[in-house]
Amino acid sequence: MSKLLRITLTHTPEQFERLCVLQAEFARVCNALAPMVRDTRCWNRVALHHMAYKGLREQFPAMGSQMVCNAIYSVSRSSRLVYQHPTSPFNLARWGDKPLPLLRFLEVSPVYFDRHTLSVKDGRLSMYTLDGRMRFHLALGAEDEAAFHGSKLREIVLTREGGNTFVLSFWLGDAEASSGDGAQEDAAPGEIPEYLMVEEVA
Repeated sequence: MSKLLRITLTHTPEQFERLCVLQAEFARVCNALAPMVRDTRCWNRVALHHMAYKGLREQFPAMGSQMVCNAIYSVSRSSRLVYQHPTSPFNLARWGDKPLPLLRFLEVSPVYFDRHTLSVKDGRLSMYTLDGRMRFHLALGAEDEAAFHGSKLREIVLTREGGNTFVLSFWLGDAEASSGDGAQEDAAPGEIPEYLMVEEVA
């Protein structure tokens, strides 16, 4: 059984800008990794980590080690959606030996967090940004905060909605539910999320 907690962040203009910068840099890390996925046809998260983590850390030193891991997760997750979903037009089984299209992450792509980069305690949220932790007061009920600490955390996703509002989605579930490739559905099955461009080779 899974549970979704959605929290709209009440941020200042300065905090909003910091989150936009983080979002854009996270997309840059994803876009640096995407060509490797296309060229190797490998999007297994663990394999990608072994192939790319060191180079990405050197290329994006400000991003931090765990956020680079989260970007690798994001690329792996999106690649499964595009190349592996049975109804995707770019499904590998139908694509054959043609060069794979390249995934391009827009600057408004989701940012993934985990318990290392985001924490909740006593109604206060602390989250990673490029220039230090950012903190918010949360209007979480006791039951929801208990669920955050006691349940299996499947995904934490930061998205920008309406152009000027950031929302955090916490996907919680039991261990059995966490065995899938990702908790969040970004689009209808087989559809490409709006933040993802798929560039075919001419």
